[in-house]
Amino acid sequence: MAAGFFAFLNSVIMKKFAVFILTIILFWGCTDNGPSGPSPDDFDREAILENWADNLIIPAFTNFNETTEQLHTSAEAFTADPSQQNLESLRESWESSYLAFQHVSMYEMGLAMDIRFRDYLNIYPTDTEEIENSIQSGNYNLELPSLTDSQGFPALDYLLHGLGESDDEILSYYTTDGNAENYRTYLTDLTERIDNLTAQVLDNWTSVYRDEFVNDSGNGANSSLDMMVNDYIYYYEKNLRAGKIGIPAGVFSGSPLSSHVEAYYSKGFSKELFNEALIASINFFNGYHFNSDTDGQSLDDYLDYLNTMKDGEDLTELINSQFEMARNEAEALDPDFAAQVETDNSLMLSTYDELQKNVVNMKVDMLQALNINVDYVDSDGD
Repeated sequence: MAAGFFAFLNSVIMKKFAVFILTIILFWGCTDNGPSGPSPDDFDREAILENWADNLIIPAFTNFNETTEQLHTSAEAFTADPSQQNLESLRESWESSYLAFQHVSMYEMGLAMDIRFRDYLNIYPTDTEEIENSIQSGNYNLELPSLTDSQGFPALDYLLHGLGESDDEILSYYTTDGNAENYRTYLTDLTERIDNLTAQVLDNWTSVYRDEFVNDSGNGANSSLDMMVNDYIYYYEKNLRAGKIGIPAGVFSGSPLSSHVEAYYSKGFSKELFNEALIASINFFNGYHFNSDTDGQSLDDYLDYLNTMKDGEDLTELINSQFEMARNEAEALDPDFAAQVETDNSLMLSTYDELQKNVVNMKVDMLQALNINVDYVDSDGD
């Protein structure tokens, strides 16, 4: 009697086990045979890193370093002979170098990240009181993080355009002022530091970091591609969209802040800097070689490989179309963003809105497609 019961129980267990196994097989069979798109892991990520390093980043830093050398040379010529002609020559070198900087500012990787390269070269508005205190005392250390906002291109903007209402008044600070020698020294100290920092970053890229960057082609949070994509989007969102447009337009403060535009004292250069930065951002997304129409592997190719769509439209085309919408909207802006903010801020706000649309396209849709997580803290409510 007992033997029959156990035989029956064993039969029931075996049947249930067989049904369980069959269910598992059918589940996995349906999963394996269902439609599946390309995996982000199957794309040649190293090809993108090679194109970025060899055709965008290193050439851009090489060009920028050439301009910083010329900037320092022009500053030395001016301080040796503070004439109108040398002032104009120094301003031209400052403009050329500042424009070239827009093509390297987003590459906060490797040594550039370690030394806070972008912060030392382009925090604005510059602290004019801190600049004047350093000049008056003649005692300062530009390596201190506390002095990031009294050096770089914005500080030079003040020293070349903002010391007086006329060029004669500006020149007097370098010739007849009681602290003329200190003004001249501070000026050349700033240009020398810009040049030295740039040379360090370029040397790091060409000597060791290029290979480290390219070889780290995995898909982890600390891989080169994941970090570079995050840095790119951070730059676009915080430095280009917010820094150049949103903050002066009062998007985050509730009221316009005309004194917070880039190149505030030059009165007419801020739009050109913005346009250059936007072009650099577009070129990076599409992999265009520096100063060339040649198109290499980049984020557009990655998204195309994954057949990435958004609301039935190709995401690559959406992003590039939105870039053009932002460029077209910015065309109506005054060359001097401070004047634009003060006369018709609505145009600044509409440009910000067009830039913002690509924050969503890239930070949400693109990162999801590439399986990359955001690695920075966001407080803008995007």
